[in-house]
Amino acid sequence: MTSIIVEEHFRAIIEAIGENPDREGLVKTPYRAARAMEFLTQGYEQDLGEIVNEAIFASSNDEMVIVRDIEMYSMCEHHMLPFIGKCHVAYLPAGKVIGLSKIPRIVDMFARRLQIQENLTKQIGESIQQVTEANGVAVVIEAKHLCAMMRGVEKQNSTMITSMMLGRFREDQRTRQELLSLLRT
Repeated sequence: MTSIIVEEHFRAIIEAIGENPDREGLVKTPYRAARAMEFLTQGYEQDLGEIVNEAIFASSNDEMVIVRDIEMYSMCEHHMLPFIGKCHVAYLPAGKVIGLSKIPRIVDMFARRLQIQENLTKQIGESIQQVTEANGVAVVIEAKHLCAMMRGVEKQNSTMITSMMLGRFREDQRTRQELLSLLRT
């Protein structure tokens, strides 16, 4: 039902910019655009508990775990244009670890919402902390924003970096430095 409404709105947008939605190349565009928007915002329909799905395992490891270079695609909530980059997630286990595939899934759940990068970084960090109860969690996101590349300041090579440090990553400079040096390698 929602898709039909979104499809009608895309048709109206095409008309509002002066195009003919019945032109051969645009006939199915409202349908395709609605499906794309549905996919790009599917994070609203996802639940942290369902994503983790009890993939938390007992472990005596208390050394840093890093999943880096997680491809990430999101949509700027101000202009509804994509921002694209990579996310690095680290945590210091406290008796349990999370299944490897769950971290990128958590990143995707929050990235697939209308978002600003600062909030996305925080949401990922707080969620990883919540499900792992780790001694520390760190999230670093590097992204290029099409809202700054295609319009506005039109700066093609600018990258935004945000970080969220919790627990020992925030409190212990040596732990933070170890993480940052590992991310540079």
